[in-house]
Amino acid sequence: MTASGRRWHDMGGDASDPVLPDEHDFALWEKRVDALLVLCNVKGLFTVDGLRRVLEDMGPEAFETMSYYERWITSVNQNLIENGVYTIEELGQRMEEVKMRGNTYGDAANG
Repeated sequence: MTASGRRWHDMGGDASDPVLPDEHDFALWEKRVDALLVLCNVKGLFTVDGLRRVLEDMGPEAFETMSYYERWITSVNQNLIENGVYTIEELGQRMEEVKMRGNTYGDAANG
């Protein structure tokens, strides 16, 4: 906690660059993270409080080095592991299977 009693992620009221409300398209993987959040919420696999806890426990370096959706997928993953949806070993196994498909959708389709 800071001297003001706030945790590092609480930036409310701090000076910052302006937020530009321009519309932009999201990458496919970002859209999938968003969809995964919705599906997991509907299934009751974790709570908003659980998601927020993991985000806040990541520390300031994560907020400086990871994108918004990188932080969210990390939180989703941690919550799914903690709630017994899958194990770290199962995740590692699945990641290896996906890696074997290739770097692009074209590689996967041709493989």
